[in-house]
Amino acid sequence: MNILVAEDETDIRNLLKLNLEQEGYHVYPAADGLEALDMAENNRLDLAILDVMMPKLDGFNLLRRIREQYKFPIILLTARGDDMDKVLGLGLGADDYLVKPFSMAELMARVAAQLRRSKEYYRQVPLDDHKISLGDLVLDKKGCCVCRGDLTIELNAKEYLILKYLMENPNRVFTKKQLYHAVWDEDLYYDDNTIMVHISHIRNKIEKDPRNPAHLITIRGLGYKFQSR
Repeated sequence: MNILVAEDETDIRNLLKLNLEQEGYHVYPAADGLEALDMAENNRLDLAILDVMMPKLDGFNLLRRIREQYKFPIILLTARGDDMDKVLGLGLGADDYLVKPFSMAELMARVAAQLRRSKEYYRQVPLDDHKISLGDLVLDKKGCCVCRGDLTIELNAKEYLILKYLMENPNRVFTKKQLYHAVWDEDLYYDDNTIMVHISHIRNKIEKDPRNPAHLITIRGLGYKFQSR
């Protein structure tokens, strides 16, 4: 497996390279965004790890350029934990997002998980598939927005991420805990009420009749699903 590591801090880049090579991966290290783009265009890659703050071409623009041509999994690394940065990165096509400082063991686990998923999922996704259309709703990953016809539905960052996660996995039931961990990335803390409140807000925004929802369905005793009809 070939992995691109784009990181301008030499110590972090070398540490990532060492740990990935110990796991049996072949690593292409890049010190800036333009070097990383050149490596992506001239090598067969299975996954990329991109730092957001890089010289010459930052991680967001590098991600955008890569997604114009390739569909391998991409993990973003950043020192900023702002929700909108996460929404922007995911909307541009990132598959995962880690905030520095992070656990190397966690990163290795996420790399392995993304590579497993790519064998089953990414090879089936068209290169230009940045929109999810289910029922009368369209979620645009590039624009980070949800529309019904010509109407744009206003969602906050967490509401967007929850809805995106559910629409990417239609008809699959997720518990409140699974949704919380998927969006908040906090393994040691879980707030049941937070998910319930966010689901209620999303339902009020996307459903024509929130009391009789057509999309965001509650499965009693289990959790929630986005129903695809």
